Amino acid sequence: MIFLNALFINLVFAFLGWLISLKKNNVTHVDIMWSLFFVLNSLYFYTVFTPSLRTVLVLLLVLLWSGRLAVYLTMRNWGRSEDARYLKIRQNNEPHFRYKSAYIIFGFQSILAWLVGSIFFIAMENNHSLTGLDIVGFLIALFGIIYESIADYQLMQFKNDLKNRGKLLQSGLWKFSRHPNYFGELLVWWGFFITTIVTGIHFNLIAPLLMTFLILRFSGVTLLEANLTKKFDEYGRYKKKVNTLIPGFWKI
Repeated sequence: MIFLNALFINLVFAFLGWLISLKKNNVTHVDIMWSLFFVLNSLYFYTVFTPSLRTVLVLLLVLLWSGRLAVYLTMRNWGRSEDARYLKIRQNNEPHFRYKSAYIIFGFQSILAWLVGSIFFIAMENNHSLTGLDIVGFLIALFGIIYESIADYQLMQFKNDLKNRGKLLQSGLWKFSRHPNYFGELLVWWGFFITTIVTGIHFNLIAPLLMTFLILRFSGVTLLEANLTKKFDEYGRYKKKVNTLIPGFWKI
């Protein structure tokens, strides 16, 4: 029942986001809502489960991850027209996309966030004492948040410099892998998974596996690589020199 209540919370929040999209005629703000779904669910879980050091650590990391991502996306998207990804979805689902988006965009993401957020339900329901493995998991998740934050900051600074217009970022963390922000994101979810291993390996695999699939095959690396290959002539050479996700030295 608690887990189903979390779905209801997500659906209500998605409905409010959809109402905003009707006024703006733009659905891009769903990207910002994505991380906030997890905040709402985690805050709810925190109130219904017995408080402990484990629940506090989970909640703090979720708030840190979500707050950082929401602020970054707000800064990146503020005042801009609808993202190209959503423009394409809009074109493919006309007429009446403004109404269809209630389930195609907002409903779908709310359910997806609920499924991925199951890891926080399992983590906070867990009443086992903290182990060394748990600490490792929390540290990996924290490192992932820091790593992707640095990568996003470097990318934002690079794009904001007019001298870099039409250029490809190949320095900083982007020198060691082509998608360091996605690498950090995967560390976050696998780190949270490690903190739940003491409960056994079962539904807690849903979150990291689903996020890995989304990042590698659905809306992350695959889509971005195709766009970058078309946009930058030197991207082919960059791909030969730099690993996709896992940081490594430049290949000669």
